[in-house]
Amino acid sequence: MAKISKKRKEALAKHDLTEIRSLVEAAKVVKDITYTKFDASVDIDVRLGVDPRKADQMVRGVATLPHGTGKTVRVLALVTADKEAEATAAGADYVGLDDYISKIEKGWTDIDVIITMPSVMAKVGRLGRVLGPRGLMPNPKSGTVTTDVAKAVQEVKAGKIDFKVDKTGIIHCSVGKVSFDEQKLAENAIEVIQTLQRLKPSSAKGTYIKSITLSSTMSPAVPVDTQVTSA
Repeated sequence: MAKISKKRKEALAKHDLTEIRSLVEAAKVVKDITYTKFDASVDIDVRLGVDPRKADQMVRGVATLPHGTGKTVRVLALVTADKEAEATAAGADYVGLDDYISKIEKGWTDIDVIITMPSVMAKVGRLGRVLGPRGLMPNPKSGTVTTDVAKAVQEVKAGKIDFKVDKTGIIHCSVGKVSFDEQKLAENAIEVIQTLQRLKPSSAKGTYIKSITLSSTMSPAVPVDTQVTSA
């Protein structure tokens, strides 16, 4: 049996982690039981009543968190020369095309998001073997393949996230940092939940949102009321 650390024992002793709470209350508990010396991420996990093996039940989407993620997002814009100035002005950290494609082919992936244009996807497509396993491959459904590169860069920098249900039917994404106050964490979380509700597949039967938990990078999970409709 794995040994429970002293800090984790203290966290478990402070709160009843079986109690189902509101988003604000759950966020407050997560902040209280996080002991990391760094500003840990706060994550939401939502278990959905879908079968990801069926194409019509694959839940994938984007949400723009009202308070951002608290993370510095490194954006690469793979664009043609006429779009480089536009992407740079919008805040992209790296801008170019052929040179960066060559770097990526050699193994460079020191980025968080890649935004590109439909007209260059033929070139970008060959990077799938490198980018796919790292979750970096641009995709029209997540808004990272677009003709409006500047807008896409600005949205990502402002807190736009994309998510995709995993093979166990769970959506997992960040909703901020422990340094955020509980209201901001709750408001970010409700944005994700409301987006998921809008994306409910028509073929999904029974209970759609089965469970919701909040946790930080190294904290236990705190259950949230699945009927939550506001922060």
